[in-house]
Amino acid sequence: MSGDYARRVSPRALPVAVAAIVGVLYATGSLLGWGGSAFIAWAEAGAAGAAAISLLLSSRRPDGVKADTAGAPGGIWRASWRWYGIAAASWFAGAVGSALSDGSGRSALSLSVPDLFYLFAVVALVTGLVVPIRLPRDTGTWLRYAADTYVCACALFVLGWVALFGTLYHRSGESPPEFLLELLYPLIDIVFVCGSLPFVLGAARGHRRLAWMGYGALTAIAVADIVSTFVRLDGGGAADDPSDILRLAGLLLLLLVPWTGPAAGPELPVDDIPEDVAARTEECGRMIGPGIAPAAVAAAAALFIAGHSLTGRNGLEPGISIAAGSAALVLIGRLAGLLRENDALRRAVDTGEEHFRALSESINDAVLICDLDATVRYASAGALRTYHYTPDELLGRPLNELVHPEDLPRVQQVFTEFLEEPSDDVGPLDALRVSCRVRAADGTWLPTESTISRYSASDGTPARLLVTTRDLSEQAALQRQVAHLTFHDGLTGLPNRSYFEERTREVLSRQESGGRAAVVFVDLDGFTAVNDSDGHAAGDQVLAQAARRLRANVQSDDTVARWGGDEFCVLVQLPPDDGETRATVELAGRLLRVLSVDPYQVGNKHIVLTASVGIAFAGDAEQPAGAAADAGRRLRRTAADLLRNGDLAMARAKEAGGGRVEVYAPHMHADVVRRLELGSDLQAALAEEQFSVEFQPVVDLGTSRVTGVEALLRWWRGSEAVPPEEFIGPAEESGLMIPLGDWVLREACREVARWRGDSWDIGLSVNFTARQIAAPRFVESVAAALAETGLPPQALTLEVREEVLVEDAGQNVERLSELRDLGVRLAIDDFGTGYASLAYLGQLPVDILKIDPSFVAGLGSDETRTLLTRTIVRLGSDLGLTVVAEGIERPEQLELLREMGCPRGQGFLVARPMEARRVESLVRRNLAEQDRPGDVALPLPG
Repeated sequence: MSGDYARRVSPRALPVAVAAIVGVLYATGSLLGWGGSAFIAWAEAGAAGAAAISLLLSSRRPDGVKADTAGAPGGIWRASWRWYGIAAASWFAGAVGSALSDGSGRSALSLSVPDLFYLFAVVALVTGLVVPIRLPRDTGTWLRYAADTYVCACALFVLGWVALFGTLYHRSGESPPEFLLELLYPLIDIVFVCGSLPFVLGAARGHRRLAWMGYGALTAIAVADIVSTFVRLDGGGAADDPSDILRLAGLLLLLLVPWTGPAAGPELPVDDIPEDVAARTEECGRMIGPGIAPAAVAAAAALFIAGHSLTGRNGLEPGISIAAGSAALVLIGRLAGLLRENDALRRAVDTGEEHFRALSESINDAVLICDLDATVRYASAGALRTYHYTPDELLGRPLNELVHPEDLPRVQQVFTEFLEEPSDDVGPLDALRVSCRVRAADGTWLPTESTISRYSASDGTPARLLVTTRDLSEQAALQRQVAHLTFHDGLTGLPNRSYFEERTREVLSRQESGGRAAVVFVDLDGFTAVNDSDGHAAGDQVLAQAARRLRANVQSDDTVARWGGDEFCVLVQLPPDDGETRATVELAGRLLRVLSVDPYQVGNKHIVLTASVGIAFAGDAEQPAGAAADAGRRLRRTAADLLRNGDLAMARAKEAGGGRVEVYAPHMHADVVRRLELGSDLQAALAEEQFSVEFQPVVDLGTSRVTGVEALLRWWRGSEAVPPEEFIGPAEESGLMIPLGDWVLREACREVARWRGDSWDIGLSVNFTARQIAAPRFVESVAAALAETGLPPQALTLEVREEVLVEDAGQNVERLSELRDLGVRLAIDDFGTGYASLAYLGQLPVDILKIDPSFVAGLGSDETRTLLTRTIVRLGSDLGLTVVAEGIERPEQLELLREMGCPRGQGFLVARPMEARRVESLVRRNLAEQDRPGDVALPLPG
């Protein structure tokens, strides 16, 4: 047998098969008289045992489900199975006891231990019917339940007495109490059958088959007891009693109960059961009245008694009259109670109608009551207020005349589908929701949302439709406003970045029909200074004026948007001709002029700005490879590449000094990618200690004595040296220059401090960028490096470029002044490139001027540069500053600098940058050759 088949076989199959075999043998033995009462008792015990095993095994919880787990699958009907199993087990115990005692029948006059098990079995079976029901808590419901049970039991008793037991009573010669004890089992069964009916009728959906099968088993046992009592009182023997077949039928019904629900094994974990299934599984029933059943049984009993009284010989017994009369009185009382309840319900319905009218008149929503053909029969005050109709204009009018023609087919379709659904399947919360435009009395179309449900009035009129309509005009206007704000810039009124990206994708999707597209990115040069000097309000005025100039100088079908900050972008749709590139470049030049030529008016001030403009064409965007690529993804990639290229071109124009137009070229993207890769590699290089420090000597040009060294950072990627001009920029952008600079400072200070400890009087120069100086605790980190390495502050010179002191003079100069107060000297590196005016030199805390190598390179060949170099040397001397010439590479440059009186210099002619150990060798060799210890002189030409 395969594993799959084994899993499909239920563990209840074996008990059911055994019970079926026992049932067949039982029925055959009963008909043929095999074994007498003992055989019948043992067969009954076998059937009851099989039913008990099947029910108790099936009532087990799945593995892993706690006993108190809320929502455990089938918790309610498993409790019913458990009680049914207890009933079957108790019946099994009674049957075994009867078989062992060889009892011939059940009689209240000879009550035995097995009879107690039989009684407990019936009680357990009734408990299994009650467990799935949510019991009421009010006394009135229980009184009505008791009255109905009493009437039904009395009626059945009267029927049984007149039809069966009355004649037997007269023949028995027993007293009424004695004969009543003979009927104890049938009376108990009748009470249980009548009392269980409200619980069976109120079983929840999904439990009804389970309840009716249990109730059928109870009824079969009750009928069997009645038949057994009748046969015994009539003088018949055990062989004449066919009631065992009825008991077997009841036990077989209990045996088949597990087949009415899912198996009890762990087929599904609790977490995997859908919520709707769990809700239906755990649904509790409610106890409801049996309706007309007691009255029908009472009426049948009354008719039967009347007929028997007219045709019978003995008339009615006094006990029967008492039972019938009391049942009639209780029935009359129940009828009076029903009339009072009906009157209360009618008053409640009338009150509800009044409340409905008052509520519909008080709310702003339009409330309509319509016929099933959508003809208006009632309109609330809200409908008349919102849509400005009079009652005569709405009443009797079909709703389809008020719905917008474009929305009418859709509304009619869903409306027809709603009406075709059976009304019994529509619960109180089931309703139709539909959105459409409705015409007001003035002819305007208002967006609305309507809820349509079935409505039944209390006066018995046919079902109608309740329509509640809400005006969504304000909500629609708010949505339009939100959409505008979402896709437009609040300051300039131009579309924003999200709109521009979506518009770019839309235009590129139409390229196959002809035509191309280009983007023009614009950035205002120097705009940050406007915010810093005049405030953000002035900057906002500049941006608004720039937006108006851009919008006025593009075609109507081109899209101008604010990309962010002081950046704008234009989407240009180009015709498919050869002049598209030239036209776009001309447009970019025109935009550059309108943004740069005329000043911006901010109050009484005129602000002049330039712009950096970048251009990218759609054909320059990289296309994703692969014919199977998704069209939408490919389009998004193309649009993103186009926008990226335009931004790159603008950034290149800004890097080139601004005030110009740049057209995107593929190498721009390659440069950016390389810079990003370098930034990533710099992280690993810092962790793996791939950096080193080299030193370039600075000499006194008059005596050739080495006065100091400049620390230079070098990066060795494997055996390859990365040029500083390639990685310094990415390191500065990525923020790695701060830890790198701190590392260089400490390493260089440590080496120079060691050299000074060897009696070599030498200074150290270290370059610092603006970001390093602006870093938190910059002053503290320099002071800590000096203290840690033991280098005197006066031996350290910090080199900064001119723009560091000019662009942010306040904070940077303040920090450098703090270090200067400690004794650290300050040098301006690459002096003469045009950033610092001569007026600043007397105000800045500067000790040394280092002439830019471009001036030194022109000595002897460029008269202008020679004159400027001479001027800088003389200026430094007059201000008391030390001047250092950088980039000395030729002997004639050295001679001219000596002639000008330049005190110090450095360059390849003097000494190349070298490792620390080579500097040490040079020092030792020169110290051995010099007469004065501590001074090192290099052999310079001349």
